[in-house]
Amino acid sequence: MNTTQAASGSLFGLALGDALAAPTEFIRDVKSIERRFGPGGPREPTGDPARVTDDTQMALAVGEALAQVAPPYTAANTEGPLRQAFIAWMVSPENTRAPGMTCMNACRNLMDGKIWQKATVLSSKGCGANMRVAPVGLLPGIDAATRAALAQFQAALTHGHPTGLAASDLTAFAVADLAAGNSSLATLPARLVDYAEAQRRVYYSEWLGSLWEHYGADTPQNFIEQGWAECIGVLERLQKALAIDDRASDPCLSTGEGWIAEEAFATGLLCFLLFPDEPVAALRRAAVTSGDSDSIACLAGAFAGAYHGIAAWPADWVRRIEYRDRLAALGSRWDS
Repeated sequence: MNTTQAASGSLFGLALGDALAAPTEFIRDVKSIERRFGPGGPREPTGDPARVTDDTQMALAVGEALAQVAPPYTAANTEGPLRQAFIAWMVSPENTRAPGMTCMNACRNLMDGKIWQKATVLSSKGCGANMRVAPVGLLPGIDAATRAALAQFQAALTHGHPTGLAASDLTAFAVADLAAGNSSLATLPARLVDYAEAQRRVYYSEWLGSLWEHYGADTPQNFIEQGWAECIGVLERLQKALAIDDRASDPCLSTGEGWIAEEAFATGLLCFLLFPDEPVAALRRAAVTSGDSDSIACLAGAFAGAYHGIAAWPADWVRRIEYRDRLAALGSRWDS
């Protein structure tokens, strides 16, 4: 484990997983992937630069927006930069990587000047909220409550469903925990359950305001508890899958295909924890899945890179990845 460059490791891991799995995202079964790419699927990201998808683009949008903000972070000083970054991503000529409809619709509403509680897509818990949240988990000097609130807030701007918020919070917690390098990987799933249980009825009203009313919940606590209950359910599936320790089968069969937030989190983490000391193997496993492969691999790379640091990744892959300079700038800003 090398956590001295955890931020760089996580950000580059996110992008490398995204690029490696981008060609397999819409191939819906493992056998078809292996027929096209050979046994074990894609072996490395292709191209120079190796192109990423909207997952990395939006993670950079979050990271670069937060880099503009002088702590302490609040809803008041982060909404503007995040709103502007999401709109800039939406209208960018580089936004040609099959962007999610939820993100696009919400960003159009943000561009129209709607308050974010009316701009967001309340029904969506798609993975677009948590595949971009890793930068929140990498921010240095941030306390746990602010990290949780900020992770949920950046999700809520586009994905208003409580599970989108909870899964993003859980993802940021896992990234921060792995980057800190303080605890055993064997106990990480249990720590995640404990965290989810502790957060179960915590509603960050200073950040989320009236979102629960727009959603139609009877109380803010009942609103957020719905999201945490679904996250706890998928964590139970994760623990069962890890007990079996099956590296050969499609991880999506255990923890879901990753199109929705809690399943993307769990399946990405499963791929990492099945290959805890082989980060490249974790990315390759994530790329050969029947679900949202690029988002699963994106999260697997964020987790593995946070734990192992930049040394996890082949130097040639790092050199060739698209947006290398932007990833490196954020990583060097936040590396310990």
